[in-house]
Amino acid sequence: MAGKVYLVGAGPGDARLITIKGKECIEKADAIVYDRLASPRLLGWARPGTQKVYVGKLPDRHTMKQEEINRLLADLALEGKVVVRLKGGDPTIFGRVGEEAELLRQLGIPYEIVPGITSSISVPAYAGIPVTHRDLASSLSIITGHESPDKLDRMIQWDKVTNATGTLIFMMGVAKIGYISRQLIKHGRSPATPVALIRWGTRAEQDTLVGTLADIEERVKAADFQPPAVIVVGEVVHQREKLQWAEHLPLFGKRILVTRARSQASALVSRIEELGGEPYEYPVIDTVMPDSEEVLSGVRHAMEELGTYDWVFFTSANGVDYFFRHLKACGKDIRALASARIVAVGPATGEALRERGIAAEVLAERFQAEGLIDAYGPVLAPGQHVLLPRGDKARRWLPEKLEALGLHVTEAVMYETVLVGEHDDELMKLLMEGAVHAVTFTSSSTVTNLLQALKSMGVERPAELLQSSSIFCIGPVTAKTAEDAGLQVSRTADEATIDSLVQALCEWNADNPRRLQALEKLNL
Repeated sequence: MAGKVYLVGAGPGDARLITIKGKECIEKADAIVYDRLASPRLLGWARPGTQKVYVGKLPDRHTMKQEEINRLLADLALEGKVVVRLKGGDPTIFGRVGEEAELLRQLGIPYEIVPGITSSISVPAYAGIPVTHRDLASSLSIITGHESPDKLDRMIQWDKVTNATGTLIFMMGVAKIGYISRQLIKHGRSPATPVALIRWGTRAEQDTLVGTLADIEERVKAADFQPPAVIVVGEVVHQREKLQWAEHLPLFGKRILVTRARSQASALVSRIEELGGEPYEYPVIDTVMPDSEEVLSGVRHAMEELGTYDWVFFTSANGVDYFFRHLKACGKDIRALASARIVAVGPATGEALRERGIAAEVLAERFQAEGLIDAYGPVLAPGQHVLLPRGDKARRWLPEKLEALGLHVTEAVMYETVLVGEHDDELMKLLMEGAVHAVTFTSSSTVTNLLQALKSMGVERPAELLQSSSIFCIGPVTAKTAEDAGLQVSRTADEATIDSLVQALCEWNADNPRRLQALEKLNL
């Protein structure tokens, strides 16, 4: 039985600009066929094991001919798979969706066309250029600029197109910008007409070049301005001087690698996106319930003794989460800890406890085990019993220090940290091109696991591959792990929190007064 093909518009580049339906298609796909204009972050929504086939075209070569792509979609569907053809922008605007759908129709394969946000209007918007304006342009034309001059002349009636609408949008016409400009001038547009080229709009590489029909070819050559780009011709280009906004966001132009577990990454990813950066998620750790009977036996014993503890020190939000999972699995009641003092190391840990109805004592001065001893050392009494719900990779420093003070310490391994990280060709490509501007580490495990994952992808010296990226660590312990591994740490967050890490990123990228003003307005 044949499967089904979804011909999905991926939007202009920013992953958040895909439609809800497009995202749903990706999430249920058995196979995804994509090109280079689709954001690599979109592939992160695919289920584990989803087949991914790159068929993108580069300016100097065709990876796969269109006829071969058409056949590939059909063959995958005939295997019974749900197939997503992910196309940049909208699939019906110069996306050749008609050819792909036609073959599917001929073969009786079910398909749907899922519209996307076209780059012809969204990319200029990210550059501060509205394609229409009440006083300047009430209509627009979207025109291909990717063909050879003789083809352009056959496809475009220059005498009619030139003045048909207030704004002209040329798609993929960087290499032909001189010819396009000359034709428009020849057929009546003033040489002083403003022109803007927006390259990789909505992405970290977004760059805008402004000129006039008379000088834009010279400007493109002088700047070595490369495709892909959207070309805007018309008076609306002047609006950019007043309306440009993306360039002023604190993290504009920066692609930032996020390595923490996907279940924990949402807050950091959201903040990066909110501040104009482009997060690239590559989780290298995950947390799981222990499966060793020896470890589980220790947890059960700790749960049986809940009423005997004088202190419970939660050192991470994960520790809180898994503690309550085990509490439920063992059929125990949190009221057994009524006589214990419950301490949270760090505000995130404190918030995780508050969400479960526990107002813990929150250690806010230093969010490390050392700070805990500094704060509570004077009131810790020999002979007291302490419970430490923690992960299997937690440092031994804290329990050893507590034991040295004469306390009885029970370490309960509530969760295990495991290495994850699929082979990721796109990440490798970005790292080799120096297109990952910053790497964030939120624990020592993220450092060691990223380096190990890169080795598994064939990188002999992963620390050297990361030399072109700025390294950001959430705290001194993580920073030391990174430095011991041969990485040069650019900044360590002042506090071991996501907000402090984001602040460090913003300060690093605050290279102009407008971004500094944005930081002040955001209280960063």
